[in-house]
Amino acid sequence: MTNHFSPDASGQVGITPEIAGWQYLSFGVVRLMSGQIHQANTDRNEVAIVPQEGRLHVEVGGEMFELTRRDVFSELPHVLYLPPGVLYRVRGQGVFAWGGAPAKGALPLRLFQPEEMRIELRGGANATRQVSHILGPDLPAERLLIYEVYTPSGNWSGWPPHRHDGKLGSLYIEETYHYRVSPPQGWAIHRNYSPEDGEDELLLARDGDLILSRRGYHPVAAAPGSNVYYLNFMAGEAQGEQRRFPPVDEARWAWMRQDWTGRAMLLPLSPVISCASRHSSSI
Repeated sequence: MTNHFSPDASGQVGITPEIAGWQYLSFGVVRLMSGQIHQANTDRNEVAIVPQEGRLHVEVGGEMFELTRRDVFSELPHVLYLPPGVLYRVRGQGVFAWGGAPAKGALPLRLFQPEEMRIELRGGANATRQVSHILGPDLPAERLLIYEVYTPSGNWSGWPPHRHDGKLGSLYIEETYHYRVSPPQGWAIHRNYSPEDGEDELLLARDGDLILSRRGYHPVAAAPGSNVYYLNFMAGEAQGEQRRFPPVDEARWAWMRQDWTGRAMLLPLSPVISCASRHSSSI
């Protein structure tokens, strides 16, 4: 079963639990041209809508919400939270992501403002990245967690490698990665691996790709010259305040939280050769 989905010709991509082979999380990216309408019902799910670019209008329950964003690299989004059992329509011109997970309907319709979202710099050295908690555990949802992660050119994220697949004391939480890359021809490497299951895959993540984290650890590396954004939707057994429960680091790399330089070797490894020595060589 694949963990890597490429967008279609219009830039759209998505999965259901049936396609993903898991229990909770649905996700999709929709691109609307002027005059087009996307209509859906949340059914038994809570759903969150995250604009990526353009100007969109969402009609739900007799209310109208405007979601505008220049692009994912320029500003934080507004995030619209929808409870189960509501019909919604999106019109306008732009791109948005949506994700859903089973919910009881305990929380109302709500538009989250950028100023409510916590911004965090994680890591250090070449593992420095920004994590925007656009629907983090400080904001109310039943199961959903949503983050936007920015990994600069040449840096790593998701480090130390961590897991949240119900093993080694972690809670079981499913996760999608939707990648955007600047410039668009750039790329990242996404690794999914679970040593005890014998699973290990390296995936090339390009602009618009969707990658699933089903189990095990899942670090990301941005190629030099490629600034990488990914949108994480997460949902699983954690509900309400349990959404604060942290993942479990891979024990072999947990020490790096105390030394983000990674005990890097110093260059050059041997004394610099003088110009005279170089010129006297017959090779």
